[in-house]
Amino acid sequence: MSARFHGKSMVVTGAAQGIGKQVALEAAADGACLTLVDRSPLVHEVAAEINKAHGQGQAQSLEADLETWSGNEQAMAKAFRTYGAIDVLITNVGGAIWMKPFEEFGESEILAEINRSLYPTLWGCRAVLPYMYEQNRGAIVNVSSIATKGINRIPYSAAKGAVNALTASMAFEIGARNIRINAVAPGGTTAPPRKVPRNAAKQTPQDKAWMQEVVDQTIRSSHMKRYGLLREMSAAILFLASDAASYITGTVLPVGGGDQG
Repeated sequence: MSARFHGKSMVVTGAAQGIGKQVALEAAADGACLTLVDRSPLVHEVAAEINKAHGQGQAQSLEADLETWSGNEQAMAKAFRTYGAIDVLITNVGGAIWMKPFEEFGESEILAEINRSLYPTLWGCRAVLPYMYEQNRGAIVNVSSIATKGINRIPYSAAKGAVNALTASMAFEIGARNIRINAVAPGGTTAPPRKVPRNAAKQTPQDKAWMQEVVDQTIRSSHMKRYGLLREMSAAILFLASDAASYITGTVLPVGGGDQG
């Protein structure tokens, strides 16, 4: 049985559902000591599932607002307090709240998109640095998106473009300190219906039409003409987090069936 993360302390943000949950479950199977963070209480169910499995890994969970600096500070402190290190950080919080033409976005909506899809990554990367500097090692994987080139979600696309720039700049600045930082840019991903929707408002027929335009564009842009699977996203994320990627840093890896974003 594989144990590529045996005994390693890993923080996974946005771990309550979707890609974050998939990453957590697979990392646990590979022996990771996990700190799972989300603002949804569903994150506790994921940790309980891991611990109940009696596998190689273990998990603790924390509810925190990762759009804030204090939420990220709290998450890193909890991981270090429990496991004595933070070997890996997976920053996975993000996701388009609205899908519609740019001219339809209001000021508050644009701010909300940036707060959701940039700040949790920016704060997370900053909050983990003192721990990784002290231990002189670490790996960070940011979850970006191929939607840096897409339709009907320009504020989200801008936020993910900033995540890519953050990844490249940090890798250049801190690479000599034995800390690697990469990003995975998922394409459209087939996942169970979200238990906590990003946008709880009832969709109008126009909203549904704009959303369908996104789906159509995503499939059209993929060379493989399909959405990806959760396990296809987690495979790339955990590869970059592992020692198998020990000489890879500053890279944005598209996982979009050929769509480079």
